[in-house]
Amino acid sequence: MSHPFSDDLRARLAARLPDFPRQAHDGEGLKRAAVTIAVIEADDGSGEASLLLTRRAPRLNAHAGQWALPGGRCDGGETFVEAALREMEEEVGVRLAPDDVLGVLDDYPTRSGYAITPVVAWLSDARALAPNPSEVASLHYIRLDLIGRDDAVEFETIPESPRPVVRLLIGDRHIHAPTAAMIYQFRELVAGRVTRVDQLEQPVFAWR
Repeated sequence: MSHPFSDDLRARLAARLPDFPRQAHDGEGLKRAAVTIAVIEADDGSGEASLLLTRRAPRLNAHAGQWALPGGRCDGGETFVEAALREMEEEVGVRLAPDDVLGVLDDYPTRSGYAITPVVAWLSDARALAPNPSEVASLHYIRLDLIGRDDAVEFETIPESPRPVVRLLIGDRHIHAPTAAMIYQFRELVAGRVTRVDQLEQPVFAWR
């Protein structure tokens, strides 16, 4: 299904997200982190809406080279919205305003001890994008119509866990949880469905 980058799409997201029955993971001894699901026009001339995804720099201490949404750990006293917007500016050079935030999805608890809060925001102008090379190796636009295809999501079982591992398959990109889980929940929201993802597993290489 096509999802043109338009005022209509923004209005639909802005209407659905405040009513999303968000689940938080509080009081479980988890550290707080936040990421931005930034909705932006695709860079291929199609006019389709996409999500901004990064490939983490290869010299980072944690999860180097992996696919990720812009984000990171919350500083002391920060809300998850403040943290997500700060990390957007630090990683990709874009300063989003609070009015650009459309809503918040479920926390995703990770094997490494974090509760990650996805903050959905509208990024109207890509010209300010300037990835920080110390954190971001490359930027990528993942179109919503491709994420919405039946063959874009795959679940598998692993001997290390009873929970299914989720993976997104976009062209030659294989995107795993936690990033895949949060994008999957957003894809379901776009389709008008509420789907929980905290029961979805990460691959073993991402447990640390």
